[in-house]
Amino acid sequence: MSEQSGDPKILLEHVTKALVDAPDQVTVSQIEEEGEIVLELTVAESDLGKVIGKSGRTARALRTLLSAAGIKAQKRYALEILE
Repeated sequence: MSEQSGDPKILLEHVTKALVDAPDQVTVSQIEEEGEIVLELTVAESDLGKVIGKSGRTARALRTLLSAAGIKAQKRYALEILE
């Protein structure tokens, strides 16, 4: 298993690309802030609702995935979905 397979940034990118209609417009950037790694997710405007989901359920699920990946990597991750 490669080192990249445990990277939460790549995990988030792959899951998001599977959810949207325009996977080529999915970008994930990583920023470190105060002991926490913030992943900023950008998608096409038409796909924003799919990434957020009804009542934010999909976004919450993505944050849960990042939290679980962070426990394995012993780091804190936060997700920001940019418009």
